[in-house]
Amino acid sequence: MDINVAREQYKKLQAKLAAYGHAMSLIYYDGVTAAPKGTASNRSQTLAILNEESYLLSTGKDTVELLEFLDSRSAELDEKEQRSVYLALKDIRDMQKIPMNEYIEYQKLMVEADDIWHRAKETSNFELFCPVLEKIIDFTVRFAKYCAPEKDPYDYCLDKYAEGLTMQTCDAFFDVLKSRIVPLLRKIEKKPQISDACICGDFEEKAQQEFAYELMKIIGLDLDHCGLAETEHPFTTSLGSHFDVRITTNYHRENVSYSMFSVIHEGGHALYDSGSEDDLAYTNLDGGAAMNIHESQSRLYENILGRSRGFITYIFPIMQKYFPSQMAGYTAEDAYRAVNMVTPSLIRTEADEVTYCLHVMVRYDLEKRLMHGQLKVKDLPGEWNRLYKEYLGIDVPNDRDGVLQDSHWSGGLIGYFPSYALGSAYGAQFLRKMNEETDVEKCMYSGNFKPINEWNRNHIWKYGRMLKPEELLEKALGEPFDPTVYTDYLEKKYTEIYNL
Repeated sequence: MDINVAREQYKKLQAKLAAYGHAMSLIYYDGVTAAPKGTASNRSQTLAILNEESYLLSTGKDTVELLEFLDSRSAELDEKEQRSVYLALKDIRDMQKIPMNEYIEYQKLMVEADDIWHRAKETSNFELFCPVLEKIIDFTVRFAKYCAPEKDPYDYCLDKYAEGLTMQTCDAFFDVLKSRIVPLLRKIEKKPQISDACICGDFEEKAQQEFAYELMKIIGLDLDHCGLAETEHPFTTSLGSHFDVRITTNYHRENVSYSMFSVIHEGGHALYDSGSEDDLAYTNLDGGAAMNIHESQSRLYENILGRSRGFITYIFPIMQKYFPSQMAGYTAEDAYRAVNMVTPSLIRTEADEVTYCLHVMVRYDLEKRLMHGQLKVKDLPGEWNRLYKEYLGIDVPNDRDGVLQDSHWSGGLIGYFPSYALGSAYGAQFLRKMNEETDVEKCMYSGNFKPINEWNRNHIWKYGRMLKPEELLEKALGEPFDPTVYTDYLEKKYTEIYNL
C-alpha cells in the first residue's frame, strides 16, 4: 500500500468515526436536556445500533490492518499522525479484548442507567438504582481485567481518565491535601461565620439565564459555537468537534451562586474543548489531554478566577443589574466574602474551595473499595453517610443529597473523581506560572479574560491530546507538579478572609 493513500484513508476513517460520535453525542445530549422522560428505550435502541456500527468500524480487520501499516511506517508520518495512530491502536487493542456482545450490552445499560438514576434521585430512592450500579461495577471490573490483567482494576480506571495516574499517586496527593486542609478547616470553624445573605433569596430563573449568557461572554466563550441548556447535573460536551461545544447548568431559585459558578466551571471546560488547533478537528486528537487537565481549567475558572476579589468586584454591578432587589444594600466585598464562605456541606458541586477535596476523598475511598470487592453496592449509602460524618462532620438526610447526588456512576465514570481534586491543584500552579507573563489580578478587576485565555490556549488548549498529561504539565509549568502550591494558595486566601 502507498503511504499517502493510507494516510488519506485514515483521515476519512477518522471523519466517519467523528460523525458517528457526533450523532451519538447529540442523542445523549437531547436525552439529558430536552427529551421526554419516557423516551429512554427509544434512544437505547438507536444508540445500541450506532455503537455497534462504530465498534465494528473501529475494530474491523480493514481498520486494524490500516493502522498497523501506518504504525510500521511511522517515520514517514508527521508528529500529529504518529500520536493519532498510537492512540487509535491503544483504544482498538482495548476494545478488541472486550467481547462485542458485552460492549453492546454495556452501552445499552448506560442509556438505561442514566434514566433510572434520574428517577432514583427524584424520589431519593437508592434501591431503585442499586441493581443498575451493581451491573456497572461488575462490567467495569470485567473490562479492566480483559484490557489490563496485569494492572489493579482501579488503576486501570484511573488511567482511562488521566493517562499514567495510579492509586499510589492519588494516595500521596490526598495525604498532602489532608495534612494541610483539615487543620485549615479547623481554624476557620473557630472563627465567626461569614454571611451569604446577598446570594440567597428568590432569584427568578429567567434573570439567572440571562446572567448566565452574560457570564459566558465575559469569560470568552463564542456563543455562535457554544450553547447552554438546563439539566439535573451540569456538564460539558463537544458534538462532533471543538466547533460545537455545549454546556448545561441548573438554576436554584434560592441561591444565585449555584448556576453562576456551574456556568463558569463548565465554561472552563468549554474553553478548553474549543481551544484545540483547528487541524485536530474530526480526529482523535481533538479535545482535552485528560480529565485531570480538563478539571484544572474548569476549577481554575470557577474558583481561582471566578471567586477572586477582582472578578467579584467587576461582576457585582452586573449582578445588581439582573438582581436589583436581591443585591440592594450589599457591596462587592459582601459578595466576595459570601461566595467564599467556608462551611461543610452535603453537595460536592456546591462545596467551597477548602472542603471541596474532602468530598472527592469520600468518593475516591468508596470507589476503591467497590472495585476491590471490599464494599457491596447495597451498603454504599451507609458508608457514604458514615464518611460524610467523619470527613465533613455532617449528617446526610437522604439519598438524593447523598449517594445519588452525582451522575458519574450512572455514566460508568469510575475513576473520574480524583481528577477534580488534582485539577484544582494544577490550577493553582498554572496561576503562579501565568502571573510571570501577565497581571492576572489586574485582568480580573477589569473582567479581561483575553490574556488569560491566550496563555491557556498557547500552553494547554491548542495541543488537544497531542501530549500526555505529565508532558503537558511539565511543558506548561517548566517544573514538576507540586501540590503544596495549592495548599499554600488556600491558606493565604482564607487566612485573609477569616482573619486567622
